[in-house]
Amino acid sequence: MSYTVVWRPKAEERLADLWTSATDRNAITAAADAIDAALQLNPLTQGESRAGKTRILIIPPLAVYYQVDPSHRTVSVVRVWRWSASPP
Repeated sequence: MSYTVVWRPKAEERLADLWTSATDRNAITAAADAIDAALQLNPLTQGESRAGKTRILIIPPLAVYYQVDPSHRTVSVVRVWRWSASPP
């Protein structure tokens, strides 16, 4: 049984900003789609845990913080940003 993935408004707005300003829009779209797909299956085995109920998932060029509600089978994406594996 899959989970419902919901992007909170601020995360959705940030994703739109990242896409609008990107020169690699296809990569942004593909990463967002891959994040949705990964989180729909079993979000508690994706990414890594962080403080509290927050988890992080990195699918370049994006990274997200998300929270899982197993009782309602929902995932909330609370923050998204552009990920760079190379040091500044």
